[in-house]
Amino acid sequence: MATAHWLFGDQLGPHFLTPGSGQGPDRGAPVVMIEARSVFRRRRFHRAKAHLVLSAMRHRAAELGERVTYVRVETYREGLRRAVGDAPVTVCHPTSYAALRLVRSLPGVRVLPARGFLVAHEEFAGWAEGLGGRLLQENFYRWVRERHDLLMDGGRPAGGRFNHDHDNREPPPRGATALDVPGPYRPREDDIDAEVREDLERWEREGVVRFVGRDGPRRFPATRREALSALRRFVAHRLPAFGPYEDAMLAGDPVMAHSLLSSSMNLGLLHPAECVERAERAWREGAVPVNSAEGFVRQVAGWREYVWQLYWHFGDDYRHGNALGHTRELPAYFTGLDADAVTARCLSGVLAQVRDTGWTHHIPRLMVLGSHALQRGWDPAAVTDWFHRCFVDGYDWVMLPNVVGMSQYADGGRMTTKPYTSGGAYIHRMSDLCEGCAYRPTQRTGARACPYTAGYWAFLHRHRHRLSGNARMRRAVQGLDRLADLDEVLRQEQRRGDGVP
Repeated sequence: MATAHWLFGDQLGPHFLTPGSGQGPDRGAPVVMIEARSVFRRRRFHRAKAHLVLSAMRHRAAELGERVTYVRVETYREGLRRAVGDAPVTVCHPTSYAALRLVRSLPGVRVLPARGFLVAHEEFAGWAEGLGGRLLQENFYRWVRERHDLLMDGGRPAGGRFNHDHDNREPPPRGATALDVPGPYRPREDDIDAEVREDLERWEREGVVRFVGRDGPRRFPATRREALSALRRFVAHRLPAFGPYEDAMLAGDPVMAHSLLSSSMNLGLLHPAECVERAERAWREGAVPVNSAEGFVRQVAGWREYVWQLYWHFGDDYRHGNALGHTRELPAYFTGLDADAVTARCLSGVLAQVRDTGWTHHIPRLMVLGSHALQRGWDPAAVTDWFHRCFVDGYDWVMLPNVVGMSQYADGGRMTTKPYTSGGAYIHRMSDLCEGCAYRPTQRTGARACPYTAGYWAFLHRHRHRLSGNARMRRAVQGLDRLADLDEVLRQEQRRGDGVP
């Protein structure tokens, strides 16, 4: 008799049920799915995220029909006991340390290798061995490209080079309010979505859970079929324009030409291999320029895989990193996604995107939200938790390296070679978000002083000793000596503190 197989809510694609000797579930294994409400009790998640996860789980259960035992309970332990009693179960390696500790603590649970990624843990360990701790993303990315023969031509990278970043950092077209590309795929809600929304509203009324953000019509795929439709539409209609403008921002076009596929991959509805293979095929067919195909492959096969591997390589204690000694609490306007309280147009607009959709692309995350938190000295653990809770694609493995390492430099440089923050000039160059703002990106002091410009110099001053030894930051730190108004900037930013910018 086949051993039952337990599917977590981020293991919803068919590749999680493909049988394999010792590596996968038994052929035809009965399936267990557990909807544990304690997950939502513990943390204040974005309501659109809660909706998406529950909708995806319930849709998958409906697809599996009589093969699945789907239980709605308070805790995972209670759910597993109700579903299988003392019978053994298998489960694919979970995506968080907490979930891994849970399944390993349960009798009768056998943990199978992780699925849903291109690189196995042991393969990464073999690559990392002997590198002396300098696990540079660019080197990893090239290794993955070569190992998986992605965008390669006879042993050489497509287009003659691995990295097309130089062509993929264009500001938005001058005078444009939106990119001239078809919109992204939009799913249609159904009876399952209505049931989910009714449950979430009831839980809130009863005071069982509390959410943040808004839950409008579902914007992201909740089924394999929807995810494949979203992938096809992106590759056919949006990928050609993706590369040049992947770092650009427009107030009236928050999605630009981005794929919006991260939540589908992180729910397990799509496998990263099929995503990058479709992008490569489109390039080989002449439908997509190489820089756009490479930019997307870099995000999926490079950055996503890199983050997944570093999460496990660095260990669970990585989450406690705080190399810069930042301890300030996140202010209420930020935790409550109160975009209307914020004057700075860039921050207000991005917070509104998060409030309304639970999503922004990577540059608003890094250079608007993350940069602001870094400049203000907010507790990196709290910032990580905020990103995890407030983004539909946020999971522990996703946000821990991205925020602790990349965004907040809280690991002291183990992941990246410099802090990623800037003054208002970068935002002005890469967006239209400064237009009509009450602040000016060129002003450091006074009523119109840009919080990002002034905050940037205050941040450099606060960490001058540490950053002066960083080769990539040395010139920026030396710039402090050329600021005749530095003392005034510092007094101003001390007064500003965590006040609403």
